[in-house]
Amino acid sequence: MIQLIAGAVMISFSAVFVKWTTVGPDTAAFYRMALGGGMLLVFALVRRERLWPGRRAALMIALAALFFALDLLFWHRSVRRIGPGIATLIPNFEVFALAAAGLLFFGERWRWQLGVALPVAIFGLFLLVGADWAQMSTGYHVGIWLGLLTSVCYASYILALRASRVRRAAGYSDIAGIAVVSLGAAALLAGAVLGGGESFVIPSWRDGGVLLAYGFCAQVAGWVLISKSLLHLKASQVGLILLLQPVLAFVWDVLFFHGRFNSVQIAGAVIALAAIWLGQQQAADASTAQEAGDRL
Repeated sequence: MIQLIAGAVMISFSAVFVKWTTVGPDTAAFYRMALGGGMLLVFALVRRERLWPGRRAALMIALAALFFALDLLFWHRSVRRIGPGIATLIPNFEVFALAAAGLLFFGERWRWQLGVALPVAIFGLFLLVGADWAQMSTGYHVGIWLGLLTSVCYASYILALRASRVRRAAGYSDIAGIAVVSLGAAALLAGAVLGGGESFVIPSWRDGGVLLAYGFCAQVAGWVLISKSLLHLKASQVGLILLLQPVLAFVWDVLFFHGRFNSVQIAGAVIALAAIWLGQQQAADASTAQEAGDRL
């Protein structure tokens, strides 16, 4: 549990690093994937792990890289527009996209938790971002929609990654898989940097340090700590503890960026978080903690 909490805390700083760096959103995403993926690759090579997942899993690995790249493209822009707190909470709505996919395509049973959680989550989201919608800027509106797109891309990434685990060759480890996905996403993001007119130049030592910390915390240490803890905890415990990530993102938003949230928004965030946790039980009741960990 201590490892899981530590991993969630480290990942909660992701949006902070995105706000701290002065490079463009696509450039920040590229360096997260390139630096983090490079560190994981070295770790996999030291352990002499195989890097080719097998022909049956290769397509799913490629799709996972594509969806992860799109996830970061949307999420980084959302963070810049609406701040770390709200931008980190909204992508957690991916649990509902995953639950819908399970019901429609994988024959999972409808559970009462999902029926309760979905309308409650929508109500919480309305309190959080919709109550003052008309008074918010166009940039804020765009940031909210980008956050929702992030949740869809994140759910698609998880489904592709899970499919690759079923199809991959024997002896192919999760670390090798994430390393390959990360570097594949970095290659796609490099195209976004070039096509979008951004630059790979890191303007200062400060930016370099922030990007290095971003890649290490979000893509390496946080993930390793969380993955090592999954087999020792119940899926419901994993889901609850991982909600520390959006909660702490709100705290960092207030502490580091002077974010201000009124009582209605705070109530909306609490309601949305409770609904997200309840929605996770759609899968958690029927899965092991390891399967729940695929949502990472």
